[in-house]
Amino acid sequence: MSRSKLLIMLMFFLPLTAIADEPNFALPDLNGKVHQLSDYRGKWVIVNYWATWCPPCLDEIPELVDFHNAHHARDAVVVGINYEDSDPAYLKSFVDENMISYPILRANLTRPPVFGRLVGLPTTFIVSPTGKLVQTRTGSVDKAFLEEAISKLNKRDVVVVK
Repeated sequence: MSRSKLLIMLMFFLPLTAIADEPNFALPDLNGKVHQLSDYRGKWVIVNYWATWCPPCLDEIPELVDFHNAHHARDAVVVGINYEDSDPAYLKSFVDENMISYPILRANLTRPPVFGRLVGLPTTFIVSPTGKLVQTRTGSVDKAFLEEAISKLNKRDVVVVK
């Protein structure tokens, strides 16, 4: 069996948890700067997949902004991944109009998301300060949900950060 066939077979038969347990991505922001999930190691990372045409996504933006503004200097950040094929100028304008203060990255729609298949938008992934995917939620989130989730995960000693 050729090496390439073996690699393809392994990709299909490896458990998803093995792939997504310590996820990473390299995606450009609206100015072309590439961000990696590993850039945020040491903080909780709220990775939010969203689109401008998605009403629940729009409803949660102010909550994500509030959470990010309250936590980014200390213990957690929000990273938004825009999951649509939209004009970059339109997206920049949308982000400015909605006063989104957290980084917005553009998804590579030719590749599956690093966390696996999305079943709907918005979808939020919580990644621990050590880089482990620890929680997934499809549907809207708010600041209270995120703070409670991180508090519970900290109490379970999922992560010890000094």
